Amino acid sequence: MLTERFLEEQRVARLATVDSQGRPHIVPIVYVYANNVLYTPIDLKPKAAPPERLRRVRNILSNPQVQVLVDHYDEDWQRLGYVQLRGRAEIIQRGAEYRRAIQLLEGKYTQYHREFPLEGRPVIKIFVERSVAWGISVASGEPPTPGMKNG
Repeated sequence: MLTERFLEEQRVARLATVDSQGRPHIVPIVYVYANNVLYTPIDLKPKAAPPERLRRVRNILSNPQVQVLVDHYDEDWQRLGYVQLRGRAEIIQRGAEYRRAIQLLEGKYTQYHREFPLEGRPVIKIFVERSVAWGISVASGEPPTPGMKNG
């Protein structure tokens, strides 16, 4: 499916969480998408706080509803596209699904093999409940088509 191909091709996204008082917080993330689930690590790149104190983690623990925006920009505006994913987030740190998420992330981003090992680091799991796509056929190199909506 085009949406899945688009999600696989893109390298970065933005994760939006909301705190207990309704204030939004948005951060850029790396991610993998598989079987209607998105995984993004709390990796070793420099952070202002330990994993459990990061605002995105605190927000997820108080309100698991999140949104992810994966977009493609091009100076040729006929090649713009995005996918919005809404869902429920949780923090995973062990088990078969955790190991699979680490494996997928290491497969997509070689930096995790060399500089920023993921083993033992928390992973945010987002079960996608709704997606909206626009312009992704153009952004993925397919012939131009009007925007589309999913789910």
